[in-house]
Amino acid sequence: MSNMFSLEGKIALITGGSYGIGFAIAKALHGAGARIVFNDIKKELVDKGLESYREIGIDATGYVCDVTDESAVAEMVADIEKNLGVIDILVNNAGIIKRIPMHEMSAEEFRQVIDVDLNAPFICSKAVIPSMIKKGHGKIINICSMMSEFGRETVSAYAAAKGGLKMLTRNIASEYGEFNIQCNGIGPGYIATPQTAPLREKQADGSRHPFDSFIIAKTPAARWGDPEDLAGPAVFLASDASNFVNGHILYVDGGILAYFGKQPK
Repeated sequence: MSNMFSLEGKIALITGGSYGIGFAIAKALHGAGARIVFNDIKKELVDKGLESYREIGIDATGYVCDVTDESAVAEMVADIEKNLGVIDILVNNAGIIKRIPMHEMSAEEFRQVIDVDLNAPFICSKAVIPSMIKKGHGKIINICSMMSEFGRETVSAYAAAKGGLKMLTRNIASEYGEFNIQCNGIGPGYIATPQTAPLREKQADGSRHPFDSFIIAKTPAARWGDPEDLAGPAVFLASDASNFVNGHILYVDGGILAYFGKQPK
């Protein structure tokens, strides 16, 4: 059974893997045996990521690359294939969010979120698929979101992008499943990362942030998720254990999607 989850000899590319969810997933894949490659948009982020990996004993390879730039991604993938080998596992993790009421959001701000959260996974997947076809196997994991299913105020662009990413996941599975390529998504619930830190800050009077209280009340697990909660699902979807799982979104949400909420007293 343990061999089914082994990633020994596999090369995994995690976009935006310098910190947060991407870093946690990379640690998990490395723990299962994979060689870790990651990128970020700025050199200082890549350098910081490399230092974080070294601190925990991981010999990772980092690239400065804008995942919305098709030629830059193609160059990065070609360099990885030349120096390390064919990418076996792609984790499309890089993402941004802009919390702006829709009627106040510019079209340019909307496009920026769509570009990073939806176009970039298309670009990166497109870049790795040809070699996966030749190799006869590949795993693509898209980091979706609760907003792949829900709408909420101030996140129109993010929800539109993540909803689109869910359907891109299903289409990649449909189009390339015959080549033994599995494309699935992980839909994190509310995870305690630097990106969500402002939503968990204590108020001046020591009380919870209103959104923090809201999430605790809506989550049957009664807590925010930790990035490490995504480790097992990521290894499963990257390994041979999921070879007949394709086009699926695995929500790791503490039960939010299953829960209607408490009745008011």
